[in-house]
Amino acid sequence: MKTSFKRVLVPLLLVLPAVVQGQFTFTSNSGTITITRYTGPGGAVTIPDATNGWPVTSIGGYFNDASWEGAFEDCTNLTSATIPNSLTAIGSDAFGCCTNLASVYFQGNAPGLGGTNVFSYAANVTLYYLPGTTGWSTNFAGRPTALWLPKMQISDASFGVGTNQFGFTITWASGMTVVVEACTNLANPTWIPLATNTLSGGSAYFSDPQWTNYPARFYRVRSP
Repeated sequence: MKTSFKRVLVPLLLVLPAVVQGQFTFTSNSGTITITRYTGPGGAVTIPDATNGWPVTSIGGYFNDASWEGAFEDCTNLTSATIPNSLTAIGSDAFGCCTNLASVYFQGNAPGLGGTNVFSYAANVTLYYLPGTTGWSTNFAGRPTALWLPKMQISDASFGVGTNQFGFTITWASGMTVVVEACTNLANPTWIPLATNTLSGGSAYFSDPQWTNYPARFYRVRSP
């Protein structure tokens, strides 16, 4: 008598315990990452879009010992945070009591909220979103929002004349495209495109070797 066997593939649900990498503690579930705690010094923080090859999809907020705890809660040295477009959810109190948090920059659509207290006691924060993203209004999670636009840096060492050309650094979201335009008369401007740059690492440097050919030249940056 011949016995036949049928091979059955069983899907694997993988849940890993909390892991520490760099400045973040995280857990993984079915191929996605949740950041559960930030352990760095603060300042301007960029949340990675992936860890160990898996996308970062949420910032944790959870109930612990009769109180909510968030991934960045009580990080009073945090001044700004950049959120990747892979993120789809933020838990309650994720940025609670971040009293010096001034700006949060979202690279994707508005994420789902695990509660209304995501930014509790972070009273001075403004949330910035990119053109073309969805789910945003004038208020999100109880905090004001504003369109995130490219910006010329006029207070750093890159701004000004150097090696016979005038230049400056442009900052915005990494991967975004910026057009630099110039005119010679602000009273009756005719803006002429000079360069189109795609930002790498959130910034790009622009220089104009022709600036000495004009008695005055004015610049602006815009998205295409």
